[in-house]
Amino acid sequence: MAITQDFQRLLDYMNTVIVGQEDLVRKLIIALLCNGHLLVEGAPGLAKTKAIKMLSCLIEAKEQRIQFTPDLLPSDITGSDVYRHETHQFYFQKGPIFNNLILADEINRAPAKVQSALLEAMGERQVTVGNTTYKLPDLFMVMATQNPIEQEGTYVLPEAQLDRFLFYVKISYPTAEAERKILKLIRQEEKQEPLPEFKKISERAIMAARQDILDVYMSPEIEEYIIQLVMATRDPSPYGEDLSKYIGFGVSPRGTIALDIAARAAAWLNGRDYVAPEDLKSIVFDTLRHRLLPSFEAKAVGVTSEQLLNTLLKRVPMV
Repeated sequence: MAITQDFQRLLDYMNTVIVGQEDLVRKLIIALLCNGHLLVEGAPGLAKTKAIKMLSCLIEAKEQRIQFTPDLLPSDITGSDVYRHETHQFYFQKGPIFNNLILADEINRAPAKVQSALLEAMGERQVTVGNTTYKLPDLFMVMATQNPIEQEGTYVLPEAQLDRFLFYVKISYPTAEAERKILKLIRQEEKQEPLPEFKKISERAIMAARQDILDVYMSPEIEEYIIQLVMATRDPSPYGEDLSKYIGFGVSPRGTIALDIAARAAAWLNGRDYVAPEDLKSIVFDTLRHRLLPSFEAKAVGVTSEQLLNTLLKRVPMV
């Protein structure tokens, strides 16, 4: 349980620096523990960039921010072959994707070819340039952000890429009390007051934590509930005609796997060696909202994937 305490300490420390975004911080750490990626949607100025930068400072990892723009090229991310005049040979110059923690800022502003390059990196943990494939670091995670306000000049992420994200987290503005804490924290930073010391978590400890999570017990009842919930998204007819009309496409098997590992990680981070129903409840929306696609009829009347999930959770019984 010593490793668990290290990550609980990490969670508590980050929440003192990233004020008012406890859910984002928690899902960021769970994604790290699950070897997954996360997509974050929120207005500017909500500490999305600061969260992953702070995480990179508290673990043994290198962080790189990539600002996605419409004129970005795949080689700007992956790197490219560069000719060296002295040796009359080409050598591969690695791009920013060859870091541990990647912040893909405003990912929906990148064109299709860039999305394709990032999709290979996220899914296969490798980069292909020409005829050569290069392996990415063992510790590799992408946190992508989307701005929901400005949609001009953006590209909708394809479903195949959305399915690669473990979580799709939506964040909102902090409360009034959190705003007061933010002002106090900013004043401390401007005075250059040092933060409390934190012993970095090693990459080895992260890998050991991932192995521990695999041993977290999940009861047959909760496992069956996950399966029935996923199957209900594919064939919702037994749970109501309205769901049949409003669900266009159900959750893929990758969604089932994501629910399983994320629930285990949530339980482990809570200090338990078994999955409780509240662990599953805490991650189900962020795990499935981008995998459950509303039909055209649902979009026409304003029914969202969150509303469909909420209905499913009420109608699919826990066996």
